Amino acid sequence: MAQDPRPFKISVPDEEIEKLKQRLSLTKFPSQLDSNQPWDFGPPVSELKRLTTYWEDSFNWRKAEEKLNQLPQFTTTIDVEGFGDLEIHFVHQPSSVANAVPLLFSHGWPGSFIEISKLLPLLAGGNGAPAFHVVAPSLPNFGFSSGINRKGFSLDKYAETLHKLMIKLGYDKYVTQGGDWGFWVTRAIGRQYPQHCMASHINLILAKPPEISKNPLLALQHAIFPYTQRERDGLKRSEWFEKEGFGYNLLQSTKPQTIGYALADSPVALLAWIYEKLHDWTDSYPWTDDEILTWISIYWFSTAGPEASVRIYYEAFHPESPATATTYEKLRSWTPHVKLGMAHFPQELNVLPKTWTETLGPVVYHSEHDKGGHFAAWEKPNVIATDLHKMFGKGGPCYGIVNGKTGY
Repeated sequence: MAQDPRPFKISVPDEEIEKLKQRLSLTKFPSQLDSNQPWDFGPPVSELKRLTTYWEDSFNWRKAEEKLNQLPQFTTTIDVEGFGDLEIHFVHQPSSVANAVPLLFSHGWPGSFIEISKLLPLLAGGNGAPAFHVVAPSLPNFGFSSGINRKGFSLDKYAETLHKLMIKLGYDKYVTQGGDWGFWVTRAIGRQYPQHCMASHINLILAKPPEISKNPLLALQHAIFPYTQRERDGLKRSEWFEKEGFGYNLLQSTKPQTIGYALADSPVALLAWIYEKLHDWTDSYPWTDDEILTWISIYWFSTAGPEASVRIYYEAFHPESPATATTYEKLRSWTPHVKLGMAHFPQELNVLPKTWTETLGPVVYHSEHDKGGHFAAWEKPNVIATDLHKMFGKGGPCYGIVNGKTGY
């Protein structure tokens, strides 16, 4: 009988690397308007030309591949209702501590499984910190997981896929961590499987102002107490994103096939499309060329192709059965049973007042930070790890929340 889960190593064929270089060599770059703020228009041509030249002539994918293959990667088959068997790629670091806390980490777009790599050594336990069994899947349509070839793979299905993976690995009860789509997917898991998902930590926090009919105490606090300076600054950041940074979302959630042609055909279009977000969504993070191109190359060499990843936006906004589906509206509403921890970063895309965020469910942990942006696990891995230690460690609000799995 074949081993399942199956150990996995990334091994991109030589011919695919050569095809990439051929496409890079034939790039036709657009013109550029003169401006003192060139990033306001998107990635400057000079910057894209520099990165493209480096990608073609100097970037060593095999070296990046070798480093990625140091992660404990696997694939397994998950039967998703209505879609059959999917091959799911995931990183799995079981702890040597038998009572470690099972933790499901969910990435988003334009991230990938690579975001767990800086967290893994920080979640191994020791020196009084709890240990975690860490599982970090590539979402369907991302990385080295299967692509979906027909409409209807809504947020419910992403939640089902990741939950069934945890069950298959022997983690009947577990906790989660996520940002970006990881916020939506782990929230969906909490709504669909509250007997299994015991607590969630999130670093993208999307919520609505409290309403007197639904959250009377929070609504009263919201009405009486003024926003803090952090909250006022956060609302300005949120307003900037809605006005100046949201165009990608409108396109991907309405016409993903249109941008898909560019993403599938042109590696420089893919680079520009994602690099803009790496630049604008972080808090002055010092990206190296190798980091940028490794992130982009994971998309270029992905099993389903880079165009597949953006379909999650359309599917989330267009569920086939809105009355019963796990919709945006439901996921931004009170979810009982699943305890919540939240990390607040000043350069996240939506930075909301606490009274808004506490409408999501039973919040037991907040942390506020002076630095950090959207890709918190990559930008500030020590902060995310410390939050998890404080939330699930001895004396924390979720210590022992998974029966028999205290982390020690």
